[in-house]
Amino acid sequence: MENVEDGGPIGEKLQKTENGIGNIVASHYNKLEEKGIHHRKESRIYYMRNFNNFIKSMLIQEYVDRILNNKPEEEEKKFNVLDIGCGKGGDLLKWGKYPVKHMVGVDIADTSIQQCKERYNQYKSKQRGRPVFTSEFYAADCTKTDIKNLYSEPDIKFDIVSCQFAFHYCFESYSQAVTMLTNITANLKPGGFFVGTTPCAYEIMSRLKKNESKEVGNSVYKISFPEDCDLDPPAMFGAQYMFHLEGVVDCPEFLVYFPLFEELAKKFGLLLVSRERFGRYFDKKKTNPEAQNLMKRMSALEAYPSDDLMGDKEQYSYPESQLTDTMRTIGTMSIDEWEALNVYTVFAFKKLF
Repeated sequence: MENVEDGGPIGEKLQKTENGIGNIVASHYNKLEEKGIHHRKESRIYYMRNFNNFIKSMLIQEYVDRILNNKPEEEEKKFNVLDIGCGKGGDLLKWGKYPVKHMVGVDIADTSIQQCKERYNQYKSKQRGRPVFTSEFYAADCTKTDIKNLYSEPDIKFDIVSCQFAFHYCFESYSQAVTMLTNITANLKPGGFFVGTTPCAYEIMSRLKKNESKEVGNSVYKISFPEDCDLDPPAMFGAQYMFHLEGVVDCPEFLVYFPLFEELAKKFGLLLVSRERFGRYFDKKKTNPEAQNLMKRMSALEAYPSDDLMGDKEQYSYPESQLTDTMRTIGTMSIDEWEALNVYTVFAFKKLF
């Protein structure tokens, strides 16, 4: 850790990207159109996106339950949420299922924030007078900005901080990771949880090694590193790659070396309580009746066999092997989608002090 804090060889490498990629990331997400559910159903990764939303829903439920169960009897059973990288507000309905008191959402893309505000107002209007959590949304780079200064109440504290599919951007540099973790911990109550999802550096590097290349992917995703970069080993910060996910993402990201992430988090009073790849997290949840009902409602899995499969027939060798005479269909996903989503990890930290 001393080399990281002092600059050293890592600091020298990062000078080349001193201005960062924030503008590139913001521009990419600002240009993404909100095309609605009917368009999403036509997407090659329709079920993968639904599955990712299912994983987020289960993660949110797990730690909301912990927060509410730990509240003293005399304390109001409500909680505050900070959503870092809230995007267009795709998780608003997930939080709306619970007794949220106040939500703050922050995202680097100002167009996404405007769409998030509109989505919140639409959600609020549909409640027909029923109580709705209050909210505020801001466009800011959480890797470079003290976001407390944006709030209507700068001293507000949150029970849960959520960062879904966005934490990896802070590993562009040591200073950006520190700023991000400062924003998380300065806003989180002791005993509160920081939860999120991020690509798994181990899995990415393992696939590159197996492929004997600086590029890996399939029909729905691609990860590629510059040909002239040194990956033996990759830099702890600033290990940049291009990530492409069909119709959703096409911009630079950074490897998150999790032991380093965990070590930095400890310095900010965050204790790791859970870290699991998406597939394993799904295996833990899939037998729960509530989770099974949610999977059906969210269309998190594709029915096989079907005349309208997302992938080619050979993409479904596993469900084909699992079918029995008593089964009409089985819930599944194409091999390419399963490979793409298993790049990701869920994690949760608890704030100790």
